[in-house]
Amino acid sequence: MLSILYYIFTVIHTTVWCIVSVIVLALTYPFDKSRLWVHEISRYMTWVFFGLPPRVRRKVDGLENIDRRKSYVIVLNHSSAVDIIAAYKIPLNFRWVSKREVFRLPFFGPMLLVHGDIPIERGNAAAAMAKVIHEGKIWLGRGASVAIFPEGTRSKDGEIHRFKAGAFSLAKEAGVEILPVIMTGTASMFRGWRMNWTNRMHIRVLPAVSVEEVSSMDVKELAQSVQERMTAALAAMREEDAAAAKGSR
Repeated sequence: MLSILYYIFTVIHTTVWCIVSVIVLALTYPFDKSRLWVHEISRYMTWVFFGLPPRVRRKVDGLENIDRRKSYVIVLNHSSAVDIIAAYKIPLNFRWVSKREVFRLPFFGPMLLVHGDIPIERGNAAAAMAKVIHEGKIWLGRGASVAIFPEGTRSKDGEIHRFKAGAFSLAKEAGVEILPVIMTGTASMFRGWRMNWTNRMHIRVLPAVSVEEVSSMDVKELAQSVQERMTAALAAMREEDAAAAKGSR
């Protein structure tokens, strides 16, 4: 019953703030091409989404690895639809790259469109790559970052699998750093359709891959290097979380 009430609240809350976002976009568009104000509304919405349940937590560390004056290609591991809203804990203005089907979801999809996120057709790899690079460079040029799940789909086992080229091609062509981010706990936010009221999510920002390093490697080598760093960091973070949970008992 409590989960149903929470879903009803989420639908109403999202609808209201989507309308507010449209109004804010109309008012700020002439001087806020990066849509920072719209992004801040999205951050507030996710704060309410996770903050309302008193025992749900989003922990983030590694913030010292972020230079807020820079634009990045942000790459994240992907195990749940919750990843998208959990990542708004990262204190950067960014646009998502996501499959077009997500933009057709009720309530959530229109918010992504207002936010300025980039929809791609996964069935056409060449067109998807071209769109990521074209629109990604536009947003990076406006001072926003671009966030991509480089695996291209959710991981069914929670492990990090082979990365596709899009994020790394964009970083090389735009001449920007790559910011790796790993997350745990997002896949356990729901138990079936029920909310997990004691869920814990952990987000870690890793050191950025410098422009010099990005430019020195070809796309395949760069993708493999970042994947290896994220895989090792995810394993270490899981060990830390397990030790912390054991120590708190």
